[in-house]
Amino acid sequence: MLLGGHGDTMVPLPRYTTVGGIPVTELIEAEKLELIIERTKRGGGELVKMMGTSAWYAPGSAAAQMVEAILKDQKRVFPVCMQLTGEYGLDNVYQGVPVVLGRNGVERLLEVSLDQTELGLMHESAKAVRGVMEVLDKINAQ
Repeated sequence: MLLGGHGDTMVPLPRYTTVGGIPVTELIEAEKLELIIERTKRGGGELVKMMGTSAWYAPGSAAAQMVEAILKDQKRVFPVCMQLTGEYGLDNVYQGVPVVLGRNGVERLLEVSLDQTELGLMHESAKAVRGVMEVLDKINAQ
């Protein structure tokens, strides 16, 4: 599971990532897991290099799954970028967080328990997002 902004501002949460219900931290040695996390952060850029164009399949597939979850009221968990209003001690910033999607769109935000390191990384991610937004505001980007 990843939380946060994008690219290097993502907050990896390997203890919440499972394969067949088993935490990946029990399946993969720490050094290899760290390499996987770093590659995941840069995965979009890797795809663009290989394809020579922007990645379109994965976002399109994810959007289709999200629409299906809403239309069929599936109550499925998805990572969604949404405005935080106090969650994780953050306010008025958009971050990627796990939510339950159903008939009403975002039915609820799942605020997972973070340790101090993870929470610190989440706040660094929010700071980076705010920095980008300030730059865009200065150039009047809409």
